Parts: sequence; structure tokens; C-alpha cells
Amino acid sequence: MASSPTAHTAVRRPLDTARPLDALRCDIGGPEPLNRVVADHLRRLGATVRDGGRGPGDIALGGGEFAPVMARTAWGSDGSGIEDEATAQAVTGVMAVHGRRHGAPRGLAVDYLATATGVLTVQGLLAGLVGQARGGPPARVRTTTADRAGLLTLSQYLAAAGADEPEAVEHAPGGPPFTSADGVLFELETLDPGAWAAFWRALEAPADAIRAGWRPFQFRYATACAPFPVDLHEVTRRHPWTRIRQAAARSEAEVCRLRTLAERAAEDDGADPWSLRALGPDRAATAAGRSATVATAATAATAATADRPLAGLTVLEAGRRIQAPLAAHLLGLLGARVIRIEPPGGDPLRGMPPACDGISARWLALNRGKEAVEIDIKAPGDRTRLRELVAEADVFLHNWAPGKAAELQLEAEHLTTVNPSLVYAYTGGWADRLDDAPMGTDFMVQARTGVGEAAHPHGEPPVPSLMTLLDVLGGLHGTEAVLAGLLLRERTGHGVRVESSLLGAADTLLAPALRRAATGADPRRPAGFRHPLRTSDGWIAPSDTSAAAAAAYDVTGMCTEDALDQLRGHGLTATAVTTDLSALHHDPRLSGPIGRDAHGAPVVPDPWSFA
Repeated sequence: MASSPTAHTAVRRPLDTARPLDALRCDIGGPEPLNRVVADHLRRLGATVRDGGRGPGDIALGGGEFAPVMARTAWGSDGSGIEDEATAQAVTGVMAVHGRRHGAPRGLAVDYLATATGVLTVQGLLAGLVGQARGGPPARVRTTTADRAGLLTLSQYLAAAGADEPEAVEHAPGGPPFTSADGVLFELETLDPGAWAAFWRALEAPADAIRAGWRPFQFRYATACAPFPVDLHEVTRRHPWTRIRQAAARSEAEVCRLRTLAERAAEDDGADPWSLRALGPDRAATAAGRSATVATAATAATAATADRPLAGLTVLEAGRRIQAPLAAHLLGLLGARVIRIEPPGGDPLRGMPPACDGISARWLALNRGKEAVEIDIKAPGDRTRLRELVAEADVFLHNWAPGKAAELQLEAEHLTTVNPSLVYAYTGGWADRLDDAPMGTDFMVQARTGVGEAAHPHGEPPVPSLMTLLDVLGGLHGTEAVLAGLLLRERTGHGVRVESSLLGAADTLLAPALRRAATGADPRRPAGFRHPLRTSDGWIAPSDTSAAAAAAYDVTGMCTEDALDQLRGHGLTATAVTTDLSALHHDPRLSGPIGRDAHGAPVVPDPWSFA
């Protein structure tokens, strides 16, 4: 049930205060790579941030009417051998999944897990403040580790590895980008098999290659690889970029040239990765409607606990694929009741292979534990039902195509007439920040923003990762934005519209590289960066600080255990690279166990643990 802000104990702020951490202070300590995003995002949300927490890894946020909420960050548990980004990627399977397109494990040259850990840490701090503002007990210290963040980002791949059946597409090297005759590297995107076929026919591709290419292209989001027929790459090399763009325009597929980090840095507007707008009295409902929500406040407030600060709140999620479902999933882990709005017949992705007990393992990774209501949002009667649900909810979250909500009269200004205290959240692609933006999907945003260049070190061609880097990080930003909106609601007494985007996620991930590019420095990491070392029976990954020295040792003829002993004997840090995701269930290096749900699907540990 919705809780009314007017029954809460938080001190009210002026309506035009769109920064939920106004007048709060944060003392921050711990590993700088893990806390870079924490400090930046807390400042953007209004807090005054000072270096030096209460302990070497402590973060304390409070002030005004709030008692301090505490958090800690770490790479992993003590003695695990996880001590930096490289070793965290190696242990959690990130190197294995990112490397599928290359045919061998490869490290991401960006600090992806550190970035995810930072966003998750901010979520924990905001959730603690929301629970406190709702009258809940003091929050416990939340610890966020990079290894748990890594398992969360790979949860769909882990789920597939533990399913009852094999993948729909073989894991094999290959995938975009494509290259034109004049040397332009580009991404191709369409969700329509007809548009796929029309694009390739316009370029005179062989019919059998068109048919064989669609399935790996369609499933690349799920498998992190796309072994296309080589004929498709040869076809694009025969045509100039102008012709390829014409073929895309005629077929309604989309193409996007891979941009450089220098190009992205030149156009970067420095905008926040999310936006928050308090909705004023002109959005308010009738006095009777306001009184109805006030009556439910006491029940909702008493439901908040130290570990589940969102207990008693209801989230309506109308999301597909990854971004919005993951955002809602995390809100559920923090205690919210999550109700999915699904089309008649249910979400078709429930049947996406591979399955556990007849349900898509990937779907379960993001949607287990949620309730579901089937609503045809195009039908006037069902939209009335949806508004009735909104009237009793706290958050409405969706990732519909741009303009769809307005077309159906389901935008913030429409829904806050039935619930003035609603947090209306949209997780999209571009946040209307780029005039020439292509389709707002993960790989297109990677291409447009320079992620493809940043993900690989100097001397290698720019190649967007086939891991869903931005869909996942965009989902984390969506949760962060909703929590900021809930806190702003407590502090202003009004509903809030929040928006997050894949572009915002890319900017957060690329911030260090864009700063280097803006100063004229090489924005990419040095050649060979985060390339693991081959052993006789596997791979080992040195830490970033040990990598140069470790490369001097030939370990190709050694077993992994002996190779690690040799490097450690010389004072170097390294760890074995996980290549079989199913082996993570029994990996003692992890700070939390991987379990199984009622369907037998793998369940990663919550990203936060408690002291």
C-alpha cells in the first residue's frame, strides 16, 4: 500500500529542492577505485563529501534529521585472493563471459565491477535513509563487495549455466562490429527478423547466411557471443558506409558507427546519470485521495526493518528484458513488494531457453519472487485497472519505448492525478540528451559512447563487449534513481519523477577514460592490459599491480596451482580464472554462496551483507 509522505517524521524541504541529500554530510574511506562512484554520486545527490571515514573502509552518511547510516566496500572476503578489479573479474566469471567472443578469457579494460560496487553502495545508503525517514529502526552497516557485485552482473549467465537444458546457441567466437569497404566499424541493431533479412538482402548477402545469422544475432544478449557466418562480414566489406546506411534506412534496421572516447569527451555535457523532479501541488489529487493515502502510512512505516527498509512499499514494474526488471529486483531485495505488469498471456520471455523446471532460467534470475498481473495497456479498460493499482502503489517503473507512455496517457502527469505521492520512474536509453541517437539498446549505446574502445586496451580494435554491460549497469542506476526519488518524496512531501538511462550508465563507467581523453592523454589502458596467462590446464590472472612482473614468467607448461605458487613465491598476486560458471557454486573464494530456488535455478547472494 502507498505510504503518505505527510505522515513521516522527516523534516520537509522546499519543493524546488530536487537533491535528496541536501544538508547531509558523508565521510568516506576505503579503496579509492570502489569509492570513486560513491563519492561522485553522493555529491550529485546533494551531500557534502569528505575523505576519511570512521575506519579504513567505512562510509558514514547523515546530518540534519538523519542519524548516520554506515556502509563498507571491499573487493572480497579476507584471504580470498580478490584484491582488485582484475582478480575480481577473474574469480566471478566476468573474464570468461567477456572473453567468449574472443574464444578465451579476457579482462574488461574498464573498471566495471568497481563501478557496479559503487552504485550498489549508494543504493544501500539511500535505502537506509528511506527506512529511517519512514520510521524504521536504525540501519545496520551494509558491506558491498566487488565479488558479489560481479555475481549479480552475471546472474543471467550463471542461471543459464545451471539450467536443465543447453543454450539455444553454441558458445563460439564471433560477433559484431562489422566493417565497411571504407573502413568504418559499425554496430547493427534490430529486434525484427524481417528487418534483419531485408537489410542483408539489400546488400546482396547469401540467403543461407542471412538465415543462419539471425539466431546467434538474436541471442547475443543472452549468450555474450554471436558466431555469425563469415559471409556476413565479407558482405559489409564490399560496400561503402553510405550504401550500408541506405540499406539500414530502407529495411528499418539501424546501424551506428563506433565512436571514439575522444569524440564522446568532446560532446560530454557533464549531466547527472539520472534526473529527479519533484512534482508540485498542481499534480495533487483531491483531498479525499490524499486522506486515503495518509491512512495507510502507519502500517507501511511500521513494516520497515533494519535489513528491509522498503518493506511495506509497493513497486509496480512494467519492464521487459534486463534494465527495468533488474531495477525492480533490487528494490525487492530491499524489502519492497514488486508487482509485474505483464501482457495478456504473460511475459513471453518466461519461455526463453534454457529453462529450469519449465521456466526460463534467465527470466528467473531477474524476476523470481515478484507477483504478476496481466494487463493489456492498449485497452482502455485495462488502463483503468492499471491506474487503480497505481493509486495504491509507491513506485511505478517502466522501460517502454520513448513516447509510448505519453501516447497511452500513462506519463507522470497522468498517474500522479490518482496518486500524488507516486515515484514515477523511467529507465530508458538516451534520456533525450543526444539529437542523433540510434536505437537505445545496450550494444548501440556502447558503440555510440566509446565503450567499445574503452573495453579493450591500446593496440586492439574497438569492440563493444557482448556482455550486457550497460543494460545491467543501467538497471543498477534505475534502482539508485528510485531510491533517491523515494527519499526526495520523504523530504518534500510530494511525488517525484525520476529517469535513468543507458547513456548515464555509460558515462559513469567511462568517467576516468573520458577525463583522460579530455586532457589529451591516451584514454585507453596499455597493450595487453588484463590479459590472463595460459597454464597447462587453465588460466591465471595477475592483479593489475603484479601484471607487468608476472608476464616475465613462462607458466604455459605449468598447471594452474604450480603457476600460482611460483608467482606468489616472488611476492606477486594472482588468482585462477573461472572458466566454468557452474563451478562457482563451490568456489571458496566467494564471500557469499550461490544457492538454488524452488525451480532449481541458481540464485546469487544478495549484493549487500551485514556486519
